[in-house]
Amino acid sequence: MFGWLRSIVSPHVERHVLFGEGEQIIDEVHHHWVVYLRANAELLGGILAFVLFLFSPVPVAWLPFLIAVGLFLHASWLVLKEYRDRFVVTNMRVFRLNGVFSQRLATMPMARILDITVEKPAIGRVLGYGHFVFENAAQDQGLRRINYVGNPDALDMTIERAIIEAGLRPMERSVTRKTR
Repeated sequence: MFGWLRSIVSPHVERHVLFGEGEQIIDEVHHHWVVYLRANAELLGGILAFVLFLFSPVPVAWLPFLIAVGLFLHASWLVLKEYRDRFVVTNMRVFRLNGVFSQRLATMPMARILDITVEKPAIGRVLGYGHFVFENAAQDQGLRRINYVGNPDALDMTIERAIIEAGLRPMERSVTRKTR
């Protein structure tokens, strides 16, 4: 029903994948649901302000209406910004695509990934999210930190498998790294 809306707000990740060169998407990662809590709180505040507008007997009733519209627009912006932020793992590279009006694409070939740090804060362990920090051989990186990744341990294993399958790291080294 709302397919047209999804096509407008989608970041169109497939446009950046080199299918002709044999690149395949292994995983496309959306942010964890926790990133939408602020937008939901603003949306509820906007609803409250709109209800105040509807039932306000005072002559400045337009003020709650303006506050409601502002909160609705800002909440929509937050949702769209987070929805369009994607982290993609392919068999050749990892990349991040984000931005609403202008897009930013940061790419790192699998061969340049030296280390992946998975940070899981206490609340992240409870809710099931974590943050990724990539280390590579370059001094200045276009792709370094990915925040609010759902099920970070599974994604870490997916990236490790992709690196091993690409022949960039022997299996024994990866296994010993995980069992420490």
